[in-house]
Amino acid sequence: MAKQVWIGVVCVALASALAGRAVAGQAAKPTKAEVNAAKASPALVGELSKELGSSPEQAAGAAGALFGLAKSRMQPDEFKQVSNSVPGMSALLAAAPAMGSTKGTSGSLSQLTGQAGGLMAAASAFSKLGLSPELVAKAVPILTQFVGKAGGANVASLLANVLK
Repeated sequence: MAKQVWIGVVCVALASALAGRAVAGQAAKPTKAEVNAAKASPALVGELSKELGSSPEQAAGAAGALFGLAKSRMQPDEFKQVSNSVPGMSALLAAAPAMGSTKGTSGSLSQLTGQAGGLMAAASAFSKLGLSPELVAKAVPILTQFVGKAGGANVASLLANVLK
């Protein structure tokens, strides 16, 4: 029963996120923040763009959304370690579209959406970028590997644990 409720919550969240797009999969014109972020972290954005099949600006916004989620779930000193591993982190965070929220849920529904709620919000942000919400699962290991190269396995592990 709980699994069915969770699946229903995910479906409703994704449908809501997609409802605002006139044409699914079509990205809006890149914002100045997305363009700046793509320039500020070209190695990460290039790698992510290639894997997602997206524009560099979409990849920058996607990275920013996921790093923003990580920042909200990590202790400040932990996120600083991640941030120090990624050139242009502030530009990436600025490029992230506003993410949906699971605030207002209550009781067992809130418990079900706890960890998944953040990823649903990231899926909403991906939709706003014109990216398929399913690409969140593809983007997480790319970000984790990138952070691991610069910051080491421990920092990559910190990031991976909050983006499960």
